[in-house]
Amino acid sequence: MEAKKKKKILLIYPPSPVLNREDRCQQPTKELLVIPPLPPTDLMYLAAVAENAGLEAKIADYSQDGNFEEDLKNFKPDFLLINVATPTFRSDLSALTVAKEICPDVITIAKGAAFLNVALDVMYFQKDLDLIIYGEAEETLREILKGRRYKYIKGLYYREDLRAKFTGPRPFIEDLDKLPFPARHLVDNDIYRRPDNNEVQAVIKVSRGCPYHCFFCLATPVSGAKVRKRSPENIVAEIRECVEKYGITNFLFWSDIFNIDKDWVMELCDKIIESELDITWSANTRADTADEEMAYKMYDAGCRLVSIGVESGSQEMLDKIGKRITLDDVRLTVKIFKRAGIRIYNYFVIGLPWEDEDTVEDTIEFAIELDSDFISFYTATPLPGTKFYDYAKEHNLMDSNTSFKSAYFYPSVNTHHLTKDRVFQLHKQAIKRFYLRPEYIFKMLCRIRTFTEFKNYFKAGLNVLLRH
Repeated sequence: MEAKKKKKILLIYPPSPVLNREDRCQQPTKELLVIPPLPPTDLMYLAAVAENAGLEAKIADYSQDGNFEEDLKNFKPDFLLINVATPTFRSDLSALTVAKEICPDVITIAKGAAFLNVALDVMYFQKDLDLIIYGEAEETLREILKGRRYKYIKGLYYREDLRAKFTGPRPFIEDLDKLPFPARHLVDNDIYRRPDNNEVQAVIKVSRGCPYHCFFCLATPVSGAKVRKRSPENIVAEIRECVEKYGITNFLFWSDIFNIDKDWVMELCDKIIESELDITWSANTRADTADEEMAYKMYDAGCRLVSIGVESGSQEMLDKIGKRITLDDVRLTVKIFKRAGIRIYNYFVIGLPWEDEDTVEDTIEFAIELDSDFISFYTATPLPGTKFYDYAKEHNLMDSNTSFKSAYFYPSVNTHHLTKDRVFQLHKQAIKRFYLRPEYIFKMLCRIRTFTEFKNYFKAGLNVLLRH
């Protein structure tokens, strides 16, 4: 008796500019400094789910390499899953038409925060799209691949008798330890490297959810207000797999908020130390939840960089966006991590609705005062699903030329006081004023230890001069 043919699924980042497509951070990497392309960890989770369901899976990041049409012809998938991002929304969806032309019977599935506000509309106008996964995708995809009837699968948009239907939101996954480890064997890990030393870097997703629901951020709409943490043992097991199976020793601990629970952070660090795995890692932190004991423990466990969402050097602006931190919180946190020997990467946002010349100057001066190792000055982008998006629509800050194609680089909207062009000018000035300071350049040159680091820093410096 002939064996039943194994079904196939192709999971893709569509052909587009290089874009970090993690739902809360849809960032084009070419225009932004110190932002490396990240591996498609979301697709790796879903591919692992598919393999556990008995399918043959293939992952392709076409922003990096590969031929989409050739892969469709050769692989002949039964299912195509595509991550759709807001900055590349229309071009992403056009890949579905290509897929249906080459593989007419393929079931096309889309996911991504881009659908938070428009999923039903998309189902009506994009006839080449069969299904949209709304919310966390792993359990929804598993049920699709197992053949459950669509109307019984929570978190799914589908069609019935030519009408688009929604099955209702799916509860968030409470026990993240039950998820399989990402299918890293399906990805060329060598593509995804740290921007400083050019070593391969993996993303470890350690938790999901954030209780703060900041004005401009998608973290809470996408992952919920409850912080769901993996167990330290489960995280270390994934780290060990990366080290022993793939030779990866550099990690980005991805979370919506890493250090909200000190006991968990301390236990995770202890488990990493006990494992005797020689790794380095980075994580994000709020400016009001760190202390010296935690910082030194993080360093002992291999943490060498923390990113802090400072957002603005104006206390008034921080209050308006509901950040719930003070400038003194930031000063103290930066001092604590510097003292522990951990480098600092501060994020700032220029162009929020109340921004004017004075608040931008406050932000630039505060960034220089903090003198962190790296910074990103983002231009404010009201991605659909955020409070910022609703505010911008209500107050007519958007116009017919509003576009998200250059999210976080060229502004999408005016402020109440500044045009988009003026915000962009101020954004470029901020980058140059921070990075081209003689004392900063001297400090970073003194830290360079290899020719590779020198080359990468030199390339970043040219980027500042020529592109900004």
